[in-house]
Amino acid sequence: MLQISNKVIIPESDLEISAIRSTGAGGQNVNKVSTAIHLRFDIRASSLPDWYKEQLLKLNDRRITLKGVIVIKAQEHRSQEQNREEALKRLQELIKSAVELKKKRKPTKPTRSSDSKRLDHKSKRGQIKSNRRQVTDF
Repeated sequence: MLQISNKVIIPESDLEISAIRSTGAGGQNVNKVSTAIHLRFDIRASSLPDWYKEQLLKLNDRRITLKGVIVIKAQEHRSQEQNREEALKRLQELIKSAVELKKKRKPTKPTRSSDSKRLDHKSKRGQIKSNRRQVTDF
């Protein structure tokens, strides 16, 4: 069971967790024990509310396949249990970030002093460049 919010909970039956062999550090343990975790979560077939599903499918994330399946591979730790917790934590963060309401940006005007500073800087740069021109004798 994975708690997303007060009202939204993902049951274990919606998650497909499998242990695979890990790469990287671990010595001979890497060759013997399957410590990495491969987590698959089908968005469309899940028990999430429809609004959550829509927001997740809108995301442009490389972890979400074209069929709407979230695939997370956790292999940072040497123990299978720690990697399992890490994968579940990443799934939870991904879902929370998808449904988080973004604060709408309020467009503002530049201040009068910043505008005048910008124009002063422009005229000074123009003066420097005009001084670089070739001098002609008449």
